[in-house]
Amino acid sequence: MACKGVGTDCGLDFCSRCVHFGGMTHTQPTPILGLDHDLPPANAQPGQMLARGVARHLATLDFACVEEFVPARGLRTDVYALGPKGEIWVIECKSCRADYMADQKWQGYLDYCDRFFWAVYRDFPVDLLPKGTGLIVADAYDAQIVTMGPETKLAPARRKKLTLAFARCAARRLQGHRDPGITATGINAS
Repeated sequence: MACKGVGTDCGLDFCSRCVHFGGMTHTQPTPILGLDHDLPPANAQPGQMLARGVARHLATLDFACVEEFVPARGLRTDVYALGPKGEIWVIECKSCRADYMADQKWQGYLDYCDRFFWAVYRDFPVDLLPKGTGLIVADAYDAQIVTMGPETKLAPARRKKLTLAFARCAARRLQGHRDPGITATGINAS
């Protein structure tokens, strides 16, 4: 299937205009999921833009995503995704070479997911990425899974613990969005 983003064949099943033109310089986003009114925050960092596009794409695959999820002390994932069959994916977003080179913790995430992926912009030097990991090309509006990460199933007890932590984190964030007086530890008394 040819690219639907701008009518040229880039080899991806779907891409947005950002994939072809690199960067966020256009004024009209390509509508994804009917959310053409949903522009990314003006102050979002490049990695946050990648995480947004990844989460939007994974939503089309029936995954629920939490950004900056902490599966264990000292680890914070860029995107933690829970699939319709309970599968858990970790996606690390790298906006440039320096961002990738500064990452010293990515191997620690492997014990907390069934599949691991890197999400990068289309012009990222992918030859830097380690073999045996997944690859997602993304922008702020959508993403494309280029290489499926190998599957290493979590132990049932760990999966249960992580799924519960994921659910509680997502619920707390939703509650905090609805009621800013709620924090991760309870009601803000100030």
